[in-house]
Amino acid sequence: MWGRSGWGPQARGVGLSTVRDLSVGVIGAGYWGPNLARNFRTSPDWDLTAVCDLDAGRARKVVGPRSTVEVMTSVPELLARADIDAVAIATPAATHAPIALAALQAGKHVLVEKPLADTSPAALQMIARANELDRVLMVDHTFCYTPVVAKIRELVADGSLGDITFVDSVRINLGLVQRDVNVFWDLAPHDLSILDFILPGGLAPLGVAAQAADPLGTGQPSVGYLTMPLAGGGIAHVHVNWLSPTKIRQMVIGGTRRTVVWDDVNPQQRLTVYDRGVDLSPAGRTDKAAINVSYRLGDAWAPALPEKEALGQMVGEFAASIRAGRASRTDGPSGLRVLDVLEASGRSLTQHGRLVAVGQPAELTEASA
Repeated sequence: MWGRSGWGPQARGVGLSTVRDLSVGVIGAGYWGPNLARNFRTSPDWDLTAVCDLDAGRARKVVGPRSTVEVMTSVPELLARADIDAVAIATPAATHAPIALAALQAGKHVLVEKPLADTSPAALQMIARANELDRVLMVDHTFCYTPVVAKIRELVADGSLGDITFVDSVRINLGLVQRDVNVFWDLAPHDLSILDFILPGGLAPLGVAAQAADPLGTGQPSVGYLTMPLAGGGIAHVHVNWLSPTKIRQMVIGGTRRTVVWDDVNPQQRLTVYDRGVDLSPAGRTDKAAINVSYRLGDAWAPALPEKEALGQMVGEFAASIRAGRASRTDGPSGLRVLDVLEASGRSLTQHGRLVAVGQPAELTEASA
């Protein structure tokens, strides 16, 4: 049975020659599909062959009036084409698994916008099928391809921050209130995928506690908070909100040595590293009352970061993983880990915000219970 760890190579033996460009078809011309199409079109690795949407006019608007990119309205006809190596799926989450499974069966490599699927069983089926057919299955966790997140990952990996003690993430704005998904499923995948990318061992919280509100009475929470205890005594907190009149995209990652602050709405200084914090040292006794607390007030600096479009880097990674016959940086299992937390948040909401286990319906026993 497929588990959530110990995955073998997801795409062994699928390497393609670098002599020619890879061909791709984009499925879905709604909100995200045009962004994918634009980046495939400008990538040196890809030949955008077709854009497929039930609304031909919408697809035609994406490709432009003078484009040689073909407009299609039938997914089966697109998947039957021998001249297409891969597909990028930008459709509602409930359709991700059926389309991806059909594409894999047709021999295509598959890129899926977040979230990977609408349920964990569907995601597991997608991952298993990709492995069986030696195809690349990749999730478009866009922020994992930004220079700033790559730098944060580097600072965590090389020990510059020390052990991670806390993560505070805020993603709020006056956004599109949706009826088919709640604010967690819409916004939190960004923060969760970043945590999966930067934390040692990936996104593996000891549990999830979710609190949310639906002040507009739409039937879906539009304000929410996720709290996740981490192994080693740390904790992560994610705040998402569709109703804020101000836009805030900020993540603070605190370590025992240093802390980094990422402010994504400040292009002049997106990332700041602070050599400031709290130091504890024993005062010759073992009881907690004898611990000396001192405050470290060191320098702060902003690392130089290159300007690269994340989606351009992402489609480049998709091509590289296909050609090398390897799993991508944001592969199926990474998408599953994010999905597991989203599903756990739903279980927590039904239990009035109690801490629940990730990856299984059983509730965690709280220390205070």
